Amino acid sequence: MVEAFCVAWWKTPVSKVFSTSLSFFTAQADFAPYFYDNGPYSQNGNLVLFSLSEDTTVGTHIYTLNGTDPEGQEVRYGLAFDPGSKQYFIVEPVSGDITLVERLDREKQDSVDVLVSITDGRSKVVERVTVFVMDANDEKPEFQNMPTIVNVLETAQPGSSLFQVQALDRDTGSGGSVTYYIQGAQSSLFSIDRHSGILRIRTGETLDYEKSKTHFVTVIAKDGGGDFNGREQFMSSSASLTVNVIDQQDTPPSFVGTPYFGFIYEVSVPGSEIYTVLAKDGDVGDPNPIVYSLDDGDDGVFGINKTNGRITLLTHPINLKREIFNVKVRASEVGPGGRLMDFGLATVVIRMVDLNNNPPTFYGEKGPQNTFQLTMYEHPPEGEILRGLKITVNDSDQGANAKFNLQLIGPGRMLKVVPQTVLNEAQVTILVEDSSAMDYEKYQFLTYKLLAVEIDTPERFSATADIIIHLLDTNDNAPKFSSDYYIARIPENSPGGTNVVSVTATDPDSGLWGEVKYSIYGSGADLFLIQPTSGIVYTQPWASLDAEVRSKYNFYVKAEDTEGKYSLAEVFVTVLDLNDHPPEFNENLLEKTMVIGAPVKIQV
Repeated sequence: MVEAFCVAWWKTPVSKVFSTSLSFFTAQADFAPYFYDNGPYSQNGNLVLFSLSEDTTVGTHIYTLNGTDPEGQEVRYGLAFDPGSKQYFIVEPVSGDITLVERLDREKQDSVDVLVSITDGRSKVVERVTVFVMDANDEKPEFQNMPTIVNVLETAQPGSSLFQVQALDRDTGSGGSVTYYIQGAQSSLFSIDRHSGILRIRTGETLDYEKSKTHFVTVIAKDGGGDFNGREQFMSSSASLTVNVIDQQDTPPSFVGTPYFGFIYEVSVPGSEIYTVLAKDGDVGDPNPIVYSLDDGDDGVFGINKTNGRITLLTHPINLKREIFNVKVRASEVGPGGRLMDFGLATVVIRMVDLNNNPPTFYGEKGPQNTFQLTMYEHPPEGEILRGLKITVNDSDQGANAKFNLQLIGPGRMLKVVPQTVLNEAQVTILVEDSSAMDYEKYQFLTYKLLAVEIDTPERFSATADIIIHLLDTNDNAPKFSSDYYIARIPENSPGGTNVVSVTATDPDSGLWGEVKYSIYGSGADLFLIQPTSGIVYTQPWASLDAEVRSKYNFYVKAEDTEGKYSLAEVFVTVLDLNDHPPEFNENLLEKTMVIGAPVKIQV
């Protein structure tokens, strides 16, 4: 202030110097306010060398401007930005508290220039400071050359370098470092250097165009991690790389549709087509033409078209010495200039077969037969073989023409036939499957159809035979009463031998096994008898019933067949009371003097 005054005085006329100097010496000195400089790690002062992380939340109090006035005047604070710059902060004038009001992004702007000011109302000091924006791990690695397509020869050696992946992470420090990985099944075929990003064929592995023409490799780029919002964060990105395998001439021809089976029929003639083989160059990307020839096993009776692979018969079937021929066919690549190159081999199995001109036929002991009969007892054991049926089935054709199914058609599922599939000839066996259903009381005889039907022939020839089974009865049933109990009533004055009730039981078995005999027993049966054949229950000839003595009787009746199988029923008999007794006085005599005219009550 003094220096400024001296300069002004030197240039001022003398007439004015006196008055000016007079006022100078009479006015009080005024010093400008100033900021405290508390160093770069302080949270208050003049904002010099202050730094702020880019992930700081908008609205956060980040700093406090702090200064003073030499004269002790109250100071106020201000904050401004260069024209056109984004205003990231605001300041509270009295407290000096600075608040973040715009989101920071270090990758776009790594520092912010700010004009901070302090004033005491008369003097104002302005300082330019720079706030440094510090990095947070908020950026993913970005691939620079992916996705892409790489063409590789299938003959590339294991360990060969195919491509260098490049990814950039705009963060700094560990958050900006990138390592590479392969994701998924392709990691077994390819490998990638974690740091350089060089993609290679894994050691010990090779590419094969004939197995796979294209491989899709997913590469993961991962950063080294860093702090974000107070916690450690790792970020990654993925991109795809397509590896196209280029075919090379390294694979011999291969036959399509193997194994091969051809057939000669009894009506075939020389020149008949037996089979046509097909081979393709294994190098399908750039295939060579194929020619065919017979190598071995043809016995001079077959020929092959070298262009289309059609095998034909050269003689009549009657001249063939074998039923089966194993003919080896060679397929050769034709290279430039007609030179034969790699080749492949395949075997064609050629079988001599006849026509399907014979249906299946059933045979008995004396030749062809279409009716078979058997007599047997009911309820044979399950799984038992019906040995009385001796049946053979035959188809005199060969191969598939002699393959047929057997079926047994009839009531229920009492029987089954084995085998169910026959080739040429078999002994037919009938087994019991449901013994309980083979009941004489339901069926006296069973009739089944035995059916043989060819399986794989267009003609589907078939044959049938009738199986008739006569069932014999066994004593497999016990007599059964018409009711589980019987109720009877009889007057007490009924004479001895009076019929009380008739019970009925039936036995479905035949002959003597169906005859029923009745008997009676039980504590209440002493006064009663039953006729053994009719089931009529009557009183003993000497029986005298008295309802006043006993009014109710119950006992059991038994129905039994000749082999001792039986069932029981209960009989309930009520003796009906009759008015057969006059009133009687008891033996006690009552004497009493009565007044004539008084009521008297006499009780008997």
